[in-house]
Amino acid sequence: MLRSLIEIKARDVPLRVAVRNAAAVVLPLAAGIAGGHVEAGLGVAAGALNTMFTDQPGPYRLRMKRMLLTAFAAGLSAFLGSLLGPHTMLLVIASLVWGVGGGLLVALGPDAARAGLTSMILLVITAAQPRPLDGALAAGGLIFAGGVLQTLFAIAAWPLQRYRPERQALAEICRQLAASARRAPDRAQAPPVTQALIDVEHMLHGAHRARGEIMETFRVLAELVERIRLELLALADLRADLADHDANATLGRTLEYAARALDALAGALERGTSPLAGAAAMEGLEATLDALADLRDRAPPPRELAIALARAQGLAGQLRAMLRNANFAGSRGELRAQLAEAALPRPLRPRSWLATLRANVALSSVAFRHALRCGVCLALAVAGERLAGLEHGYWIPMTIAIVLKPDFAGTLQFGLLRVAGTLLGLVLTTALVHYAFAGPWEELALLAALCIGFRMLVTVHYGLGVMMLTGVVVILLAFGGIAPGETMVARGIATAVGSAVALLAYALWPTWERRRVRPALASMLEAYRAYFATLLRDDVAAHVATRTLARSARTNAQASIARLRGEPRPDRRLLAFADGLFANANRFVRACMSFEAVLRDARELPEREALAAFATRIATSLDALAVALREGSTLPRMDDLRSEERAFAARLDAAVGEREAGIAAEVVEAFDRMTDSIDTLAHLILQADTDLRRRT
Repeated sequence: MLRSLIEIKARDVPLRVAVRNAAAVVLPLAAGIAGGHVEAGLGVAAGALNTMFTDQPGPYRLRMKRMLLTAFAAGLSAFLGSLLGPHTMLLVIASLVWGVGGGLLVALGPDAARAGLTSMILLVITAAQPRPLDGALAAGGLIFAGGVLQTLFAIAAWPLQRYRPERQALAEICRQLAASARRAPDRAQAPPVTQALIDVEHMLHGAHRARGEIMETFRVLAELVERIRLELLALADLRADLADHDANATLGRTLEYAARALDALAGALERGTSPLAGAAAMEGLEATLDALADLRDRAPPPRELAIALARAQGLAGQLRAMLRNANFAGSRGELRAQLAEAALPRPLRPRSWLATLRANVALSSVAFRHALRCGVCLALAVAGERLAGLEHGYWIPMTIAIVLKPDFAGTLQFGLLRVAGTLLGLVLTTALVHYAFAGPWEELALLAALCIGFRMLVTVHYGLGVMMLTGVVVILLAFGGIAPGETMVARGIATAVGSAVALLAYALWPTWERRRVRPALASMLEAYRAYFATLLRDDVAAHVATRTLARSARTNAQASIARLRGEPRPDRRLLAFADGLFANANRFVRACMSFEAVLRDARELPEREALAAFATRIATSLDALAVALREGSTLPRMDDLRSEERAFAARLDAAVGEREAGIAAEVVEAFDRMTDSIDTLAHLILQADTDLRRRT
């Protein structure tokens, strides 16, 4: 828990994004000051600030829709808050409805959750300054206008750089693959670039994808990236087994040149230029292929070296195709035809938002339990601060809305960092405004700096981001006539009280991850089984669909384990079991990816019927593991799986000729790794179930 509080993450917001977001906040306020309409400028600036965080990467069409919906929700909330401010009972009811509705939006994803949070915050803040109907309409309109302005800034480059988000996303994948090629191999690790590939799938095939002929080329590039990833994973795993020092070092140089080619591709995609620097890297890569071939010609060559050479040659071919297609003149006509009409897998396509919310209205749903916590806490906090007549008491429900998360670790982390960041921000900004920035233009410059800092730092460390945001709010309130020094103590106390209430609410009615981690891991095994089962089918759409679902399931399982680790007094045995099962499941899927790399290169598979029969046996074993994991049922014996694998390997070795020996060796090696992973998974599940029965 302490590690999560002090962890510094990599910055993921470019400076240009932070500057444009800050400009949308500062410029309307500057215009209001210059024109003598400070209140109007404040309203627009507040709307831009509340829509700022929904300026996330993605296609321009999706970004515009997301930001405009958030702006509308913010404007509506500001209107209702201003109108209901004098009527405590109506405001409490509205807070309950807004809290439940805004909390339930987490079921639709992080973007919808941000819109729900913004709505809750603006409802309670604007209620502190009641207005008549025309004033409430004006307040809501100004907030909405600020959100629209922020949206216009975010999509301003659309006509000039229409496909920049897609190019940047593919470039980021190339960079991550280059980094993975340079790392030491570890089969227990999840395959790299998982989340980035999920994001690209949605960007290229989702409902809000960009249109145009060039999108076909981007889809070709995405599929080539998939193939490069398969080859890199296979080579990394083979290098771990390669005992020959010269061969290992040569393979290391092969991966380094591949990484350089990927870096060149990333730069070219970002700039929209030809990847000329990749040519030199490919020359070096070809030289290492010749060196590997010379080593293979020794007598007798290690089996791993022969496989590594085949995989390295496949990698070189995919990189050459990637370099050609990066010029937007792809030569992979067959691949284009297969992928031109590709779409997201049905389970990942956007469902009706109403159907999704309706499906989550149940006490078993994490989203619904979170929604009830939000609604009840928000309503009680509004009623309490109104009855107590607290000065600036609206900071209590506002803090509750911000701090409450669907999981305990997130609530605790946000609560503690919220208090620390708010107190530091109040003290520092109040001192700066009071002593160093006496004039409005100096305060405006400080506001711009704090806005940029907030946007860039909030994902690096939440406490630092909150400190910057608190400074922004202090300055905005100062422009509204509320002196910073007079309210500093009241705001600090309200923040501490709100965080404490949020933590207490979660402690009284928790949602513990220990009950959900096994089903999440079972879903991952089922997704891996579905992915493996499609490998022998000549169906590109099925490959893409199951591969995407497997990534999504792996991400969900990883998040579940992370939430379990953040709970108070987590079950150490369960955590160790989950970590072990996750690692060994990753060993299985990496072996599957090596097998897929073989299938893509092999024109004909030897002993296809025997291979298909053993593949069915593997899929059946995975199904049994998933059922035992999810339902706690008795796991059937799997002792004979290894003997079947050895029999299949012997049959394959006896049946193939010299020309097919390389492919047969790669198939045997992949199935050997899969069998080993399944044996280990079965052992882990049996051991965990035995421990559970012993304890109960």
